[in-house]
Amino acid sequence: MAKVAFLGLGVMGYPMAGHLQAAGHEVTVYNRTAAKAEKWAAEHGGGHAATPREAAAGAEIVFSCVGNDDDLREVCASENGALHGMAEGTLYVDHTTVSAKVTREMAAAAEERGVTFIDAPISGGQAGAENGQLSIMCGGPEAAYECAEAIMSVYAKICRRIGDTGAGQTTKMCNQIAIAGLVQGLSEALNFAEKAGLDGRAVVEVISQGAAGSWQMMNRYETMLDGKFDHGFAVDWMRKDLGICLATGDEIGASLPVTALVDQFYKDVQAMGGNRWDTSALIERLRKLSAS
Repeated sequence: MAKVAFLGLGVMGYPMAGHLQAAGHEVTVYNRTAAKAEKWAAEHGGGHAATPREAAAGAEIVFSCVGNDDDLREVCASENGALHGMAEGTLYVDHTTVSAKVTREMAAAAEERGVTFIDAPISGGQAGAENGQLSIMCGGPEAAYECAEAIMSVYAKICRRIGDTGAGQTTKMCNQIAIAGLVQGLSEALNFAEKAGLDGRAVVEVISQGAAGSWQMMNRYETMLDGKFDHGFAVDWMRKDLGICLATGDEIGASLPVTALVDQFYKDVQAMGGNRWDTSALIERLRKLSAS
């Protein structure tokens, strides 16, 4: 069992930290909204701290799961950031989806203090975090990854080191690129079925058993048909992620025409007031277009 800190208690981080505490690790949490950290500690029995630096003091491994590049810089490397509370030889694991650029920046800052940095973005949504069934894609030194993997296993369905620093983030970009096209395709299929007067559930029951089947179809089609979009991974976050994908595509010369198009469709959803709807809300844009 290890003494760990967990920074960021959003819809993903809150249950992930809970899995660590339930597995017997000694967990101290930090959240920008202190009341949420206090609630977590009361619920799970761990500790909470006022700053990332205080949470990280004495920890063998620090995890973070925050919002974006600037949030990571704040909790990791600012004056009150975790790195200033960590001892030499400890490990920092970041689960945030951020740019590979900031990952390399934080890895360099960690190295200056004798801390090893692992980028470990996650996929699986709120349900995956709550059920301990996340897919974790990692980048960083192999020996450090092996140490982290044993602890991350409590909330992982699969955990894999893809390569050196930044490889985890680049793999997460592949994940988001694939999801964007899948959700748009599923939205078009379900909207088409509705406009054709078909029973959407009966349609999915048949086509999901063939080549069209996917995780998105099986886990989102019912709520998409019902117009319910409260699964946790918001459109605002997806646009942030797709922006990282598109910028990286420009840097490495990878063409992403479908991703660029779906990013604009998500912009339309934001204009509809759907900033906090989950990513399957693309179907609402099509319904609006069909009704006009």
